[in-house]
Amino acid sequence: MNLKCIPSSFQAYQLIIENGLELASLEQYPEIDLDFDGADELDKDLNLIKGGGGCLVQEKIIASNSKELIIIVDFRKNSEKLGMNWKRGVPIEVIPMAYFPIMKKLKKLGGNPVLRMAQLKSGPLITDNGNFIIDVDFGEIEKPFELDKKILPIPGVVDTGLFIGMASKAYIGTRNGEVLTLLKKK
Repeated sequence: MNLKCIPSSFQAYQLIIENGLELASLEQYPEIDLDFDGADELDKDLNLIKGGGGCLVQEKIIASNSKELIIIVDFRKNSEKLGMNWKRGVPIEVIPMAYFPIMKKLKKLGGNPVLRMAQLKSGPLITDNGNFIIDVDFGEIEKPFELDKKILPIPGVVDTGLFIGMASKAYIGTRNGEVLTLLKKK
């Protein structure tokens, strides 16, 4: 097998090394054959909320350079609409100096923004990129593509945890142990 592993976070980097897998980078392999990942939530159209673990930008970079993104989740993360089951909001990575004005603008878009705080130290969580994450509850999201397009142009926003139209397939573990397969609509 000719398997090369490109990490999307420091934690993934550590797991690749600890398990003796071959570490690679986007510089070496700018076009990736397959990206397996999880999600915080997926909707019926395979749109995703990701970033609950704090690595949304790096995950989106990897996914955008992959020929195929396959998502693996359990039934609790499967929703008709984004925001139905995932109640922690849409993660948005932001430049630290801009977080406060960005939060005001996100409120004007109908969201309830909260700066994500670190768990084992005082202060905000710092991403692998040195930025902050704002989690924004928009309730059930009727039009995720339109919401993403309203957030992205805000100065200081690095990216959102809305992965729209990126996944090609999802495997969903059901309550009874079976696996449901969803395919991207053509």
